[in-house]
Amino acid sequence: MKRMGIFVSLATLFIFFLPEHSAAAQVSIPGLDIKIGASDKPEDVSLTLQILLLFTVLSIAPSILVMMTCFTRIVIVLSFTRTALSTQQAPPTQVLIGLALFLTFFIMAPTFSQVNSQALQPYFKKQITQEQAIERAVLPFKNFMVKHTREKDLKLFLDYVKSPKPKTVKDIPLTALVPAYAISELKTAMQMGFMIFIPFLVIDMVVASVLMAMGMMMLPPVMISLPFKILLFILVDGWYLVVKSLLLSFQ
Repeated sequence: MKRMGIFVSLATLFIFFLPEHSAAAQVSIPGLDIKIGASDKPEDVSLTLQILLLFTVLSIAPSILVMMTCFTRIVIVLSFTRTALSTQQAPPTQVLIGLALFLTFFIMAPTFSQVNSQALQPYFKKQITQEQAIERAVLPFKNFMVKHTREKDLKLFLDYVKSPKPKTVKDIPLTALVPAYAISELKTAMQMGFMIFIPFLVIDMVVASVLMAMGMMMLPPVMISLPFKILLFILVDGWYLVVKSLLLSFQ
């Protein structure tokens, strides 16, 4: 504590009694000039609206990532796996979310590539308008979502708004496709989670039966079954099998 007090005192004296030439030294710091006012140029108004639209898209980017990509299925299956292992917070939530994000980018890479080549690059080169870029960017996501959406779920939302049956994928409204895709992903993820739970449930039942037969009713079965669950998961290379199943489910 005494050394710390001496260090703080010396630092304070150094700050307040710097040489004059060091105080006069100039440091170049970049600045940002934001002006709010009227403009007579239509292009300025258009640029302002584009910036506002960009900020709006960025604000809803997490929702787009969750609802229009494979992230939902992946993170639910990984969460089911951790729950089936009964390892509480191992792996941590941050690890599961990070793994789900990288798997999402890996699986969605062809879709993102189509959006970049068909919409972003032509728009940056000023070959198409902003409206055309948005239409071209949405189409690859629609193709991906339709491929993994049950017809029954999509029909539910189309019938609710009394929309005619779309002839092509381009005619499907996003307001109906996104929620239909979401509930389809939830069902698929829970089906995969149920299959993951079965072997661990068998271990729990066997351990509970053995403990009851030995008269150890006060000993929690989870405490005994946990090492056997982890051993089984390691022997079968569980994370490899889970990730492989997720990759194959999106083919």
